[in-house]
Amino acid sequence: MPYAAPGQVVGLLGGSFDPAHQGHVHITREALKRFGLDKVWWLVSPGNPLKERGPAPLEERLIHARQVMRHPRVEVTDIEARLGTRYTAQSLSKLQALYPRVHFVWLMGADNLAQFHLWQDWQEIIDTVPIGVLARPGQRLSARMSRAATLYAPYRIPGRFGHLLARSQPPAWCFVNLPMINVSSTAIRASGAWSA
Repeated sequence: MPYAAPGQVVGLLGGSFDPAHQGHVHITREALKRFGLDKVWWLVSPGNPLKERGPAPLEERLIHARQVMRHPRVEVTDIEARLGTRYTAQSLSKLQALYPRVHFVWLMGADNLAQFHLWQDWQEIIDTVPIGVLARPGQRLSARMSRAATLYAPYRIPGRFGHLLARSQPPAWCFVNLPMINVSSTAIRASGAWSA
């Protein structure tokens, strides 16, 4: 398991990373800056319950992700496989029990906010940890009009105050616009460039 000191702020970026790409790297670096994070842990998931097709083998995705994401404050992990969790809410609960004095922030692209209400126990997630949302190509409007964004509108922190997110009491979320890199794992797989 990765190390985090008491009081540190750790951003958690979950996903299948099938494959990891420069878009993931970009939003990770931006999250470190915009949300004042000490570290980011990539949670390379064993599988995504919302996707019909299973991902490439976990070990291959981890190896590739570690080649793509090189930063001294970012760790690529298989935490969910180690914890035996399948859903984000379960993972967060176990991580908070293991690291009771660490401040976690859940990170997601705007595409995930747009369908966040489909996640198992999604309201438990937003009521448990602050959420940092990073703009993705073509997803700004659908994310801002999503069920989660509408229901939790009173708890939104303006992007210019993103540095306050990590120490905010949940529910709290912040949407930041960034210069975007238009690349996706789906497009990479479709092009045949990832055949793990």
